[in-house]
Amino acid sequence: MKKIVFGFVFAFFAAFGLSAQQITRFGVVDTARVYQAYFRNSAPVRNYESKKAEFQTEINKRTEEIQNLKNQKVDFQKNNNSAAVSRLDAEITRKTDTLTEYTNAKNVELESLKKNLQNSDSFYKKLYGVLERVAENEGYSMILSLQQANAVLWYSPSVDITEKVIAELGI
Repeated sequence: MKKIVFGFVFAFFAAFGLSAQQITRFGVVDTARVYQAYFRNSAPVRNYESKKAEFQTEINKRTEEIQNLKNQKVDFQKNNNSAAVSRLDAEITRKTDTLTEYTNAKNVELESLKKNLQNSDSFYKKLYGVLERVAENEGYSMILSLQQANAVLWYSPSVDITEKVIAELGI
């Protein structure tokens, strides 16, 4: 009888001990991929891409003008027309300076647009809500971002929940 009671008590404590252990599950999310998927078809990204293409077209046009002037200068140099060479030198310098200023200004503008896209509070509020829901539904104790690579030394692809987060965002 003692063996039965002992067995029952042992089984009870063993079961209690096993149930008291909680396995910590970690998940990782590639937030850069989520960000790209979320904003791929958004109006702000289309606006950014449109402005970028517009600026590049203008830069290409101005660069071609400068190249044409340089070609003309070579022709005038062959014909020993120093007055025309001097005039073209001045114009090439002026247009090159203007192109540099334009390029710098437009790069600043594009960088500002890009930062605004990346710092979208509404996106991050939605992302954190989805992360919480996915983590709770899937039993994760912690979700790590792959962008903080110095904190993640290794992970199994089985903990990557990026696709679930993208799906939950409705993308």
